[in-house]
Amino acid sequence: MRSGSAFRRRSRHVLVAFLAAVVFTGCATPVGVRRMDPEGANRKLTGSVLAGANLSAPTMQILNRSGHADKIKEKPAEAIAVIHQGLPTAREPDRLFALAELSFLHATRTGDRSYYLAAAVYAYGFIFPQDAHDAPDSFDPRLRTAVDLYNQGLAQGFTAKGEDRHVVLEAGTYRLPFGELVVAIDPQEFRWGPFQLENFVAAAELDVRGLRNDYRWPGIGTSLVGSLKHVKGEYEREFARVPSSLKVPATAFLRLENVEKGLRSGRIDGRIVLYTTQEGTSVAIGNRSVPLEYRPSSALAYTLEGSQVYDIELRGLLSGDLQLLKQSARFKDNVFLMAPYRPGRIPVVFVHGTASSPARWAQMLNEIINDPELRNRYQIWLFTYNTGNPILYSGGILAQGLRNVVQELDPEGKDPALRKMVVIGHSQGGMLTKLAAVDSGSRFWDQSFKLPIDQLDVSPEALGLLERSLFFKPVPYVRRVVFIATPHRGSFLVGGRISELLREVISLPLVVLSPLQEVFQRSPEAVANRSIQEVIPRSTDNMDPDSAFIKTYGSIPIAPGVVVHSIIAVKNSDDPQEEWADGVVAYSSAHLAGVASELIVHSGHSTQETPETIEEVRRILLENLRQP
Repeated sequence: MRSGSAFRRRSRHVLVAFLAAVVFTGCATPVGVRRMDPEGANRKLTGSVLAGANLSAPTMQILNRSGHADKIKEKPAEAIAVIHQGLPTAREPDRLFALAELSFLHATRTGDRSYYLAAAVYAYGFIFPQDAHDAPDSFDPRLRTAVDLYNQGLAQGFTAKGEDRHVVLEAGTYRLPFGELVVAIDPQEFRWGPFQLENFVAAAELDVRGLRNDYRWPGIGTSLVGSLKHVKGEYEREFARVPSSLKVPATAFLRLENVEKGLRSGRIDGRIVLYTTQEGTSVAIGNRSVPLEYRPSSALAYTLEGSQVYDIELRGLLSGDLQLLKQSARFKDNVFLMAPYRPGRIPVVFVHGTASSPARWAQMLNEIINDPELRNRYQIWLFTYNTGNPILYSGGILAQGLRNVVQELDPEGKDPALRKMVVIGHSQGGMLTKLAAVDSGSRFWDQSFKLPIDQLDVSPEALGLLERSLFFKPVPYVRRVVFIATPHRGSFLVGGRISELLREVISLPLVVLSPLQEVFQRSPEAVANRSIQEVIPRSTDNMDPDSAFIKTYGSIPIAPGVVVHSIIAVKNSDDPQEEWADGVVAYSSAHLAGVASELIVHSGHSTQETPETIEEVRRILLENLRQP
């Protein structure tokens, strides 16, 4: 009896406890919702293996339907293999997308390249199904994720082990978790004119620094950056001015055949095609034109990473004989192209300032090469020079260089785009730019010599240099010039004692000294009572506001028909206008009357890197396109 009473008491306690649990947990039903904060909701909405270690909702749905949600954590390879065999009730696109994401996740955790390649194969099958009705529409969020899984799967699947992590594109048979991938590639795919593309790196792995914007052209294909190696004995006119130090944006596209059949048989056949931005920005797949993925900002930044061009900026000011470009025979006039010549594209020529280099145009170049309205209409040319040399000497090289390039690229004069050239100069570079668009007559000659040039007793070489450096005619191809922070009337930073000190440390090139020495020896009457040092100024002497040169230079008008734009930097526009300056050049020196446009930018002298200046240049280039 006592045991029965004890049992009843225990039963009552259990019942009370059960009823209490029901009462106190009545709000926590087995199925319900909880509120998430906006940040958590966004993470759930956009989550995938590309954004972290979590799988997307569509992939989790397939895992849960298959009953392998727990197995994917413990035995992921087995779970992937089971889903690969098929899920009778699942749509094929849903299964392929889940397999792509699961394979990529497993590859990132194990480093197994076969799963990276498998992710690319599955993603390809999802994006380009055999049955067009199964193709994902543009509103399906899985579409962009699948494209990225394909692109990244290829990049990682072909990345060699080691510290340099080069992407090695080779024909051969590659292991897959369910079989093999047989890849073909034509060695000619690696040719880029007279260059061989090599040492590819995945652009997605390059963390761009220093550029304001890191642009990506979204599309299909693994985005790469390739290095150049000149093939001995090879020459192509269009590539003659492209330096081999350039890094080239490229895209590798693996075209797969009969993916669905291959998934069943265990053998996938494909062919790698390599593209550059010059060769194509889209690829035809079936009856679809699909954009290719490129990252030009990565290529530009990689070109400048560790570049010696920054190191020679000051040396280029101090040494007139410093060789600025390698392969001097190809770049004897210091004009080079950022891409091979393409007929129909207008040249836009950039000329840097004192103690500077073409690298200082990086921000502006990045914007132009990534602008969809500009990149296919313009070709970028760069001019560099030893910035301590006489302005007339450097200006003569620029003017002759522009003539040389046009003659080399279009000897028959068939490309009208080359005759719509825009030249943009910053600081001293703006002064050189003006010399490409003026008729100086004999003004500069008369300033330094007492005899006409045809009466000199000098060698043909000396005569050629004097004519090129002292007599300017408008370059007939220049239709528009842009002056950025240009000291048309000199810089208040130079002159007097400063010029004397700079004259002591800036050396002149032998190519200038020798012809002048020849004049002094063979025609002394032409420069009577003057020393060679007085005849040959440094660029800093030329920019002295009180110099005879700057007064002559400032008096020469721009040639008729050339459109002129000014961009002038002013540090503090609240000051009286007569005090406006950028720290190097006064507004009164940079201002020109009668120009097509003048924009005042609130910045220091290096305004060519500021967003306001770059946007004004963009506007000017768009305006130039509309010019008949």
